Amino acid sequence: MKAVIATEQGSADVLRLTDLPKPTPGPGEVLVRIRATSVNPIDTKVRKAKLPMTPALFPAVLGTDFAGTVEAVGPGVTRFSAQDDVYGFAGGFRGPNGDLPGALADYAVVDADLIARKPGNVDFRSAAALPLTATTAWMALFDKVRITPASRVLITGGAGGVGYPAVQLAHAAGAHVVAVTRSAESAEAAIFAGAGACVDLAVTTAQEIVEDHTDGQGFDVIFDTVGGASLDAAFQMIKPTGDVVTVVGAASHNLAPLYLKGANLHMVLVLVPIMFGTARPQQGEILEKIALLVEEGKLTPRIDPQRFALEDAADAHRKLEAGDAKGKLIIDI
Repeated sequence: MKAVIATEQGSADVLRLTDLPKPTPGPGEVLVRIRATSVNPIDTKVRKAKLPMTPALFPAVLGTDFAGTVEAVGPGVTRFSAQDDVYGFAGGFRGPNGDLPGALADYAVVDADLIARKPGNVDFRSAAALPLTATTAWMALFDKVRITPASRVLITGGAGGVGYPAVQLAHAAGAHVVAVTRSAESAEAAIFAGAGACVDLAVTTAQEIVEDHTDGQGFDVIFDTVGGASLDAAFQMIKPTGDVVTVVGAASHNLAPLYLKGANLHMVLVLVPIMFGTARPQQGEILEKIALLVEEGKLTPRIDPQRFALEDAADAHRKLEAGDAKGKLIIDI
């Protein structure tokens, strides 16, 4: 089969098209004919840096998200059959029992607990855009905290890979959503996704945002997808006893503003089931819920219009790292 391997750690130049043996599914696994995969920031990070989730050995097949068709199932798999269209998490990371090959290949063996049936109303490209970003947003808004129609929710990076589906999910739950964006184009996208208003922390202070959008009370929930100064601002804008959730927690921050409000800080790392082998069935269940929302028209991915083939994987990585993506970058396989 054709596959793209990272020959070693480094720039996008280390990604090379090659031939690899077609894998065979083991117990609890499914062999999938990959139809599309998407590029996430974590895919570029593990290619460059030795992180806890970076594959232990190179060459390595990277690529987290996928959508495709089941070709065969391994012993013990009863939820899926050959010819089922599925989507979910492949790998591209270090697992508890060795590296899990990713989705940049014609075929991939995946854990049956980390996938679900593809939403029936979207194509493989759209489905491949969803697993990491939408599951992260779901975990932040419905596992770590509980939002209701009475909740005032602020989402930073509201037009980004995780922020965009988060706006849609919070809106679908009936919450009043304010999105932090940095351009007119991003604000338009966030409003389309369901934000009631957009703000820019570069031109508006945290206190002004609190006064204008919460009557000075602070937000019930803030989901930070940006980190850095945005997370520090979140500590200023959360209400007393409120909840801040972040996906960018590997940094130093002054927690005094949270402490003085009795507020809570939650971390979300969607790769925990892959890295440690815990809660994998729950991740598949979240994918099933996301698929239902997609079929109900409540969740739609934002996809960059440029198309990439498997041999163009390095170009897709370069575009994401340059900050030029206008939505998820999809690689057709």
